[in-house]
Amino acid sequence: MAPVATASGGRDGGRTLAEVGEFGLIGDLVARFPQGEHVMVGPGDDAALLRIRNGHVIVSTDLMVEGRHFRRDWGSAADIGHRAAAQNLSDLNAMGGTAHSLTVGLAAPADLPEAWVLEFADGFAEECALVGASVVGGDVTRAAEIVIAVTVMGSVTQAPVLRSGAKAGDVLALAGRQGWAAAGLAVLGRGFRSPRAVVAAYQRPEPPYAAGPVAAAAGATSMIDISDGLLAEAGHLASASGVAVNVDTGALEVPEAFQAVGMALNVDPQTFALTGGDDHALLATFPQWVPLPEGWRAIGTVSEGSGVTVDGRAWDGPTGWTHF
Repeated sequence: MAPVATASGGRDGGRTLAEVGEFGLIGDLVARFPQGEHVMVGPGDDAALLRIRNGHVIVSTDLMVEGRHFRRDWGSAADIGHRAAAQNLSDLNAMGGTAHSLTVGLAAPADLPEAWVLEFADGFAEECALVGASVVGGDVTRAAEIVIAVTVMGSVTQAPVLRSGAKAGDVLALAGRQGWAAAGLAVLGRGFRSPRAVVAAYQRPEPPYAAGPVAAAAGATSMIDISDGLLAEAGHLASASGVAVNVDTGALEVPEAFQAVGMALNVDPQTFALTGGDDHALLATFPQWVPLPEGWRAIGTVSEGSGVTVDGRAWDGPTGWTHF
């Protein structure tokens, strides 16, 4: 059984970060991150040195702040490691690329047990292994709360799929599960731990890592990672492409677990799918004559105009997560 994370640390006992020291911690972390064959110089020098055989380099950066993006009493350190890696790997997936290298910056209180950090690193490394990516460097420092900064690098062998290419007449499509993490967050926010399936979905998302490159190869005209909410991300596609997007709720899954959470919390269960993020599903547009690749399903349409509608009507309410 995995150790239970608490508000004050990870596994009981062990040395704190103050006791281990910066370079002791770095040494323990480096041992947890195997290096791929593309890494010429990994952790330990002033910078990493990587080789790329062909294609374009793509880069993205994300932050996770304790109390804002995660809570230690809502999941284990390994869970938080999986989430931190997944949200970054998914950004490159959304351009039709594949990640190969990451750097991680960690700021943490001096009294945080080193065991928590090492468990976080194990979860992070496990998620990176799903796409064959290596952690090639990073930094650590002291802070009043945990802050995790990740930069991910990868490559795309064809033209990257941007948010700005959708055309009137395109089909709006979705890959991956959507709304599960939002239902889990709603449950945890009320102090509950069930249904277990939605809580687990929040703790460890399962991005459709194969779907991005497949969509790019099939001719997707635009694509985006759903990190802040389906309607919010559809709005970004619509704005960047200068088109109108309509989401068909009849095409969205509202599983029994959503209905149970909605009933318990007096919330329309469909809002989890429409406004939830953190599953890191992909939203893309395809020309209507292009057969959707395996794993993708149509959920709406693109037309001339601007903005986002739901079943042809304006949406009255939040469209997703806001950072400020």
